[in-house]
Amino acid sequence: MLLKRDLLELIKAGKVDLIFRRWNRPTVKPGGTLKTKVGLLAIRSITDMSPDDVTDGEARRAGFMDAGEFHHWLGTMKQGNLFQRIEVGFIGEAD
Repeated sequence: MLLKRDLLELIKAGKVDLIFRRWNRPTVKPGGTLKTKVGLLAIRSITDMSPDDVTDGEARRAGFMDAGEFHHWLGTMKQGNLFQRIEVGFIGEAD
C-alpha cells in the first residue's frame, strides 16, 4: 500500500488513524505491519464497506474535513472492486 509522505506524517503524529482504499486485491492484512518512509505502521483492522457509508467523523479520522471532501478525493482515485476501511497506528522507527 503506497501512502503519501504528508499522510504518513499525520499518522505518525497520531492525527490520522483511518485509511480508505479501493483496490482489486488487498495488500495488507489485519494484525500485520507496513514499513514506510516514516517508520512502521500497525494494521489494526480492515473492514469491507461501501464508500457511501463513510461518515463525517470517519472522514475526519482519515484526514479529510468531512465526507464531502472524502468523496471528492475518492473520485480522483483508480477504480477497484473492493472498498475497505483500514485502521492504522504508528509503531515506531523501522530498522
